[in-house]
Amino acid sequence: MNELLQNWKRTHYCAEPTSENVGQELLLMGWAATWRNLGSLIFIGLRDRTGIMQVVFDESALPHDVFELAETIRSEYVIAVKGVLVNRTPEMVNKNVSTGAFELKATELKILSKAQTPPIYIDDNLDAQEQIRLKYRYLDLRRPCMQKIQMVRHKITQCARNYFEANGFVEIETPILTKSTPEGARDYLVPSRIHPGEFYALPQRFKQLLMLAGFDRYMQIARCVRDEDLRADRQPEFTQIDLEMSFVEEDDVMAVNEGFIKTLLKETLGLDVQLPLRRVPYDEAMNRYGSDKPDTRFGLELKDISDIVKESGFKVFSEALAGGGSVRCINAKNAAEKLTRRNIDELTEFVKIYKAKGLAWMSMKPEGMQCSFAKFLTKEQIDEIHERADAQTGDILFFVADANNETVYAALGALRLELAKRLNLIDNSRFDLLWVTDFPLLEWSEEENRFVAKHHPFTSPKDEDLDMLETNPARVRAKAYDMVLNGNEIGGGSIRIHSSQLQERMFEVLGFTKEQAWERFGYLMEAFKYGTPPHGGLAYG
Repeated sequence: MNELLQNWKRTHYCAEPTSENVGQELLLMGWAATWRNLGSLIFIGLRDRTGIMQVVFDESALPHDVFELAETIRSEYVIAVKGVLVNRTPEMVNKNVSTGAFELKATELKILSKAQTPPIYIDDNLDAQEQIRLKYRYLDLRRPCMQKIQMVRHKITQCARNYFEANGFVEIETPILTKSTPEGARDYLVPSRIHPGEFYALPQRFKQLLMLAGFDRYMQIARCVRDEDLRADRQPEFTQIDLEMSFVEEDDVMAVNEGFIKTLLKETLGLDVQLPLRRVPYDEAMNRYGSDKPDTRFGLELKDISDIVKESGFKVFSEALAGGGSVRCINAKNAAEKLTRRNIDELTEFVKIYKAKGLAWMSMKPEGMQCSFAKFLTKEQIDEIHERADAQTGDILFFVADANNETVYAALGALRLELAKRLNLIDNSRFDLLWVTDFPLLEWSEEENRFVAKHHPFTSPKDEDLDMLETNPARVRAKAYDMVLNGNEIGGGSIRIHSSQLQERMFEVLGFTKEQAWERFGYLMEAFKYGTPPHGGLAYG
């Protein structure tokens, strides 16, 4: 028996009591989040992972030793308190917390553990360097906002298991240590002690083999490790909800996942999602938003003015178009008076991060148009630009030109998001879900001087594009789809190639000889010989 607890058993978590518990004796345990000594009254904000409960120590109603012990409590002490739940007086109700209408009138107290002053504040408004937060991660995770994140994550995994089990999926664990293969995610390598000089990799690629094994609906909450460049939403290790289905096409996989996301948002956030989700083809997403994961909660859509300015004398535009690129613009509505020249200079430096050479602009102020390149345009060209961009007095247009369309998209796509933040155009209360579909199957790698798979080499081409696979591979679209939420890709997948003949064609387009393909992917090519169902899947992560 723990000598401190001495059979004290917690009756409730701090945020569990309701009006039905008023008048009952409760025993709560947790951390002293706040501490106020008003002389004859001591108030403790007792916190656990569910929330906070105010505890009152009244000197006039307590044995002297209990009140004396309460006086020694400091921030982050771990305590156990017995007491009676009472209603607060109306003027003392705290509407900011779920238990703000009650307080626990203490009768007994145990200090289970004392605490030194923490090196970081256990508070949601923490302003500490990330290195300090990570060094004291256990204290960082004690903060309510961080615990809320973990609780939501827990609900998501439980919802996933329940939903996919109800829809016929089998949860199967797959190996982590295996042989490395190219053309997919970059693997971490683990040296083998038993086989010196050889290495295991840490991939995720067995779901196709499970389809060949006859497990026609597979799901796994899988831990992944990738040796890739770090981003705000990509760490060296992360978790995916991974699934694969047999005897399906794109619509089947997308329908199952629409049902999942609808269920998930309803159960975790109480949100109702209208189905089916909107579908935006890749080319449309790039042309309108400059991104394959567009945030469509606001406008600022890209406009292609290449045809209007192709005969202009502006060298920046003409050289970009001569090189096969484009000239596009964004109309920041009603922003001419909000953005100063200094702001424009800042935005010019901003787009250079995305390899743009500069940022041209045209401001329609009430006193007249100001433009960084107007002398190179005719009045007719200016009028056409205004009409194409729906420009009115008070607007400001931003232009990017480059011989590489990817640079134009990247720069304006990023500028679009930056302007939305600066101009407060984003409605953060909205959950904007959509699919991006019809991705290119391949993309050209300047570094390798060959086509590489945009997703992975097992992604199936669109049936109607198969005849272009060898003759015009850049035009071939993939049976691939990404789910996007508020400008973030939250899930992506594809229909896989299940024909060994088509898979061999794909490897040839990627520049592999038959021998190289069998050396690297022989395990899959061999498996394809023994009856492969059409299959596809998706992973959230």
